[in-house]
Amino acid sequence: MDTIDKASNYAHETFDKIASASSHAAETFGEKGDDLINAEQKMLKQCRSYVRDNPITSLGIAATAGFLLSKLLRLR
Repeated sequence: MDTIDKASNYAHETFDKIASASSHAAETFGEKGDDLINAEQKMLKQCRSYVRDNPITSLGIAATAGFLLSKLLRLR
């Protein structure tokens, strides 16, 4: 019975360590996710501002990107 108790305690300790590590990892990913969302919003705001200030250039960039993308996809 003593061996079973030791194994049980070891399993509980191991589970607690894993749970703690996964909780810490989830918090870190949550923080990084927030950082990525903020960066995305900042970039989107900058893009909108650029398009608003340079509509003709933006249209040319979009058309060129679309043309190149269609050529790349056709090669497949």
